[in-house]
Amino acid sequence: MLYPQLFQSFERVRWSLDTDIPWDRFDASLLSDEQARTIKMNAITEWAALPATEMFLRDNRHDSDFSAFMSVWFYEEQKHALVLMEYLRRFRPDLLPTEEELHAVRFEFDEAPALETLMLHFCGEIRLNHWYRKAAEWHTEPVIKAIYDIISRDEARHGGAYLQYMKRAIGQFGDSARAAFAKIGVLMASARRTTQALHPTNLHVNKALFPNDTVQSRLPEPGWLERWLDEQIQFDAAWEGKVVDRILHNLSLLFERSFKTAQDLNRYRRELTRAEPAPT
Repeated sequence: MLYPQLFQSFERVRWSLDTDIPWDRFDASLLSDEQARTIKMNAITEWAALPATEMFLRDNRHDSDFSAFMSVWFYEEQKHALVLMEYLRRFRPDLLPTEEELHAVRFEFDEAPALETLMLHFCGEIRLNHWYRKAAEWHTEPVIKAIYDIISRDEARHGGAYLQYMKRAIGQFGDSARAAFAKIGVLMASARRTTQALHPTNLHVNKALFPNDTVQSRLPEPGWLERWLDEQIQFDAAWEGKVVDRILHNLSLLFERSFKTAQDLNRYRRELTRAEPAPT
């Protein structure tokens, strides 16, 4: 089982809301209304770990090890929402999300293949790590800069944990797991070709609720994510390239092949597809 060792490793680096956030360094003159509103949107987005956890537990009933790890992942993701809300409670209470705004992002996700979902969230953690690192650069107020730095490192650790479960899946399922991971990897490593931010919270997940079936569509400002990325933190092609490079680097290690581009990965995916036995 991976859960016991992951629990211990996460415990060793767990940060405290009371003692590890430099609350006393707050400088109101360095926080704009524009910046504060983005903190609210990120807090609500992080709250969406709730329906994601419900999805993971439902679609991984067969896997008690991974389901147990969800207790750690869910705790830390909800802690991200909490620390952002605590920041607003202390310094901009007028922007603190309401319970209704938080509950709006709790809705059912359609069932999906567990391995593809695992890969999607692995890539999502890599992307979020880079988004938060860029957000820490964009913000000027010291406390929120520190918060984004702390939670960005959490997202990187979450990606590392998902990677361990991906390695385990390859040991269990072989090329079928490789094919599932490569399929989603091609999509997520091709994000620079799309106008849509490719993150789990920005993808459609419930056909019955379409088009109001993404987490972002259910926020008070549904269009905020693209504006945050493009106009505010300016997550440009160079930063997107860093995300793609990390995805390809990790898949290169996972598959023991070298992928420099999404096209390389797609060629490997086609190899796996051709190697699959014909249905009987």
